[in-house]
Amino acid sequence: MDSIEKIKKIELALESLSAHERACRLCPRECGADRENEEKGFCQSGLDAAVSHALLHYGEEPVLSGAPDGAEPKAQDDRPARGSGTIFFTGCNLKCCFCQNYQLSWLGLGNAVTAEELARMMIRLQAAGALNINLVSPTHFILPILRALRIAYELGLAIPLVYNSSGYEKADIIRHLGGVIDVYLPDLKYFSAEAAKRYSAAPDYFSHATRAIQEMHRQKPRLVLGEAETAREGLIVRHLILPGLTKDSVTLLEWLAKSFSSGVCLSLMSQYHPCFKAPEELQRPLRPEEYQEVLARAEELGFETMFIQPEVFSPEDHLIPDFSLPEPFRWQGKAKEE
Repeated sequence: MDSIEKIKKIELALESLSAHERACRLCPRECGADRENEEKGFCQSGLDAAVSHALLHYGEEPVLSGAPDGAEPKAQDDRPARGSGTIFFTGCNLKCCFCQNYQLSWLGLGNAVTAEELARMMIRLQAAGALNINLVSPTHFILPILRALRIAYELGLAIPLVYNSSGYEKADIIRHLGGVIDVYLPDLKYFSAEAAKRYSAAPDYFSHATRAIQEMHRQKPRLVLGEAETAREGLIVRHLILPGLTKDSVTLLEWLAKSFSSGVCLSLMSQYHPCFKAPEELQRPLRPEEYQEVLARAEELGFETMFIQPEVFSPEDHLIPDFSLPEPFRWQGKAKEE
């Protein structure tokens, strides 16, 4: 779809969704905040998008970042590979108590930006060689993001757009993004309503996330790769395995396989590390045998495309960012030292 068609889709979405600025019900919490009058709801977000960092990121799935195992890769001529053009938004409509990005989701690190400023961030990332524009936690900022995209496409944005979400979405809102988003990257966190309530204050997580993912799959059922085996469009469902909750993880995988067949693309994550307000039972990393248990079931279910992580991650790993720093990922600082 060319930029003219995308702008038309954006205009239609903005027309349909604009009432949410006066009474926001963009996410399942439906708090009704009047953002036009500076009222802030659960996500604590205003009328404009707020951004912490916009950078080339190598820690995503290889089809998004072009980087194996999250390392900063080198091209054949020894230049850095391109990376995912990642924009980290401030705030969150889910706010997991163990969030590794808690500085953004809970503490609100970041600054409000205008639609034009956000659009120019996207253009700068494209000019720096980004493989895509990766919107991290965009749910509560759908409207200012759409306005920025309208400007960005007019300025020449031409790389895929990734919607990187907690999965706590409303399917009817996702429906309005059809024709705008190229790659959906949702989490599927919980099957258990009890776990979803305890860790994210969202006992209805599974019902909303699964309906939203079904809509994403309707729009983008197949992962399509282009240049250098990187994603042009499609759906990648992420699942972070939590300590002590392997049975919940297995149930989620069985739901995925039954609902979409083994053709759905799965990213199975082992990177959990205790952060922020993680309760006592989550005050430890995932054990290798827990990851192996879930991975074995995924293999039995026959997922055709699956991204996996190492069995063990340490606190020193680059995947645990510090957003109080200009360079939040450790590989960035290391690259500068070298």
